[in-house]
Amino acid sequence: MIKISILYPSSQDSQFDMAYYLEIHMPMAIERLSAGPGYRGVSVEKGLAGAAPDSEPDYVAMCHFLFDSVEDFMTTFSHHEAALQGDMLNYTDIEPIIQISEVAIYR
Repeated sequence: MIKISILYPSSQDSQFDMAYYLEIHMPMAIERLSAGPGYRGVSVEKGLAGAAPDSEPDYVAMCHFLFDSVEDFMTTFSHHEAALQGDMLNYTDIEPIIQISEVAIYR
């Protein structure tokens, strides 16, 4: 199983509309990506704080999609890439960090 992580770094100069992301963008992304082969699930996290007391979080938001394989994700994502990436300007000006990982432990 693989995890596609989309990380939105915190920045005082950036904007992120969490309500839009949770209520509009993510339901659209889930509807489209969950219809593809190998989809296992998704989680979305809202950053609250960093490790130091009263510090800002390193990431304002994180999204993690689980798929059986990179190929399953890429096949599905490629059909919806334009719509999903085009919608980003509606909720953020942050350039996300994308990481694909192999899930080594999952319980």
